[in-house]
Amino acid sequence: MTAPNSEERKACWDSRDLLWKCLDDNNDSVSSCQELQSQFEAKCPAQWVKYFTKRRDFLKFKEKMQTESFKPAEGPQEES
Repeated sequence: MTAPNSEERKACWDSRDLLWKCLDDNNDSVSSCQELQSQFEAKCPAQWVKYFTKRRDFLKFKEKMQTESFKPAEGPQEES
C-alpha cells in the first residue's frame, strides 16, 4: 500500500473532523452519524481509522479527567 498523497490526507482529515463534530453534537451517538462514519472509513486507510478512533477516545477521557478532576482509586490501607 502506498502512502496517501496530500489531497487524500486532506480528504481523510476533513471527513474525520466532520465525523467528530457530528459525534460531539449528538452525544457520541454513532447511529446519528452513520453516513459520516462510512465516509471517514472510505476516505482513510484502516490503520488511520483505528488510530483516530483511539485518539478521540483518549482526548475525551483526558477532557473528562480535567473537568471532573482526577480522584485516585482507594488502594489497600497501610498497616501501622
